[in-house]
Amino acid sequence: MNKKIFVGIGLAMTLLSFKANEPTTWQLDSSHAKVGFSISHMMVSDVEGYFKKVEATITASKADLTDAVATMSTDVASINTDNANRDAHLQKDDFFDAEKYPTIDFKSTSFTKTKIPNAYIIKGNLTMHGITKPVTLTAIAKFGKNSFSKQDIAGFKVTGKLNRDDYKIAPGMPAAALGKEITVNINAEFVKS
Repeated sequence: MNKKIFVGIGLAMTLLSFKANEPTTWQLDSSHAKVGFSISHMMVSDVEGYFKKVEATITASKADLTDAVATMSTDVASINTDNANRDAHLQKDDFFDAEKYPTIDFKSTSFTKTKIPNAYIIKGNLTMHGITKPVTLTAIAKFGKNSFSKQDIAGFKVTGKLNRDDYKIAPGMPAAALGKEITVNINAEFVKS
């Protein structure tokens, strides 16, 4: 075989393989997403809430998402616990201090598949109230195609636990009045760009 043809074929194969591994970005479909949480109140019930304004993306080169990087940012002022007075109080400096720290931000450091189908352990850094701490979340992913738009879509159910003391949220509030553990529940649908 002619050396130039051989080199040309090799170069074409290299370019094709590079294109196959180009990163793909998945954008959050905010109309099909909820970043929720719950925390115990007076040790007898749970208060639930969520953030109305959220931005998120997932970028990955591999189809199984094992090299994915997820980012998420929530607007603290959009907190909703179905009580306007409580929502206003949560934005004050003894809780989230929304004026000084307007967002809660997350960026993943690893996506690891587990033995359970479509299940992942997601590790990353969460910044809240001006403090960044590593967190570990679990996620179940489902993939499909939107029957109307024909776009590729992915859904994630993400759960995790946080300790409010780690982020100095309501430091003067005793655990008997407001639990230390915050349960995170996220349901999010993403659209492939």
